[in-house]
Amino acid sequence: MPELPEVETTRRGIAPYLEGQEITEVLVRQPRLRVPVPDDLAERLVGARVGELARRAKYLQIPLATPTGHATLLWHLGMSGSLRIARLGDLPKKHDHVDIVTASGHILRYHDPRRFGFVDWQHADAQFDTRLAHLGPEPLDDAFTGQWLHALSRGKRVAVKPFLMDNRVVVGAGNIYAAEALFMAGIDPRRAAGRISLARYEALAQAVKEVLAAAITQGGTTLRDFVSGQGEPGYFAQQLNVYGRHGQPCLRCGSELKRITLGQRASVFCPGCQR
Repeated sequence: MPELPEVETTRRGIAPYLEGQEITEVLVRQPRLRVPVPDDLAERLVGARVGELARRAKYLQIPLATPTGHATLLWHLGMSGSLRIARLGDLPKKHDHVDIVTASGHILRYHDPRRFGFVDWQHADAQFDTRLAHLGPEPLDDAFTGQWLHALSRGKRVAVKPFLMDNRVVVGAGNIYAAEALFMAGIDPRRAAGRISLARYEALAQAVKEVLAAAITQGGTTLRDFVSGQGEPGYFAQQLNVYGRHGQPCLRCGSELKRITLGQRASVFCPGCQR
């Protein structure tokens, strides 16, 4: 599943081809996504001009100045979705479900084999959009701190890894990056969230920031179904310390990495480094 760095990489990849452009055509080949493609998508998009692309958690936000006012498209890539830039004349492939064509001749093309993603209209006031209203702070924002984690965790018996992966706590710390951040901070993913000190949460918050920033810089992980805006895979997966490496030696201490299940998700950690 594309996680926050993959979505941010996508935003950065497609933005130069879309921002400021007028939309001239919309083609919907398959409307039956997780949320059905809005019936008025083409009607409202044609003639609209694209503003500055944004991201909230794993949602892409595409602001539009339409002939009838302003609107925002909310795009989620689901389990296997990707957005890439094509040009007029590039033939669509199987599972290319939506094309948004601009006056420059560039096409924003949505590919999604499993169809778990969606494109939909965002509520005019984002705080009333049920998909966004419950989300915690962005991990790279100043609002996300060790003090924030420490305060929210008091009295909680849930293990720290699923606590960190809760989007109400912080967005974007998915399975891969939570595992990597906990390793960097030296915290056992099984520890109860409420029994971790402020100092250790400060180290964890900093680790989350560093891991995600590195992933964004390096183009996201090379997950099977992810491609960037230019159709290029990311390279961060080659530098993962624990995720996907169970049974192998820890790169830091040499101990065998262990695999467990937490919150119905596989988790890998180093019993020598993480306490």
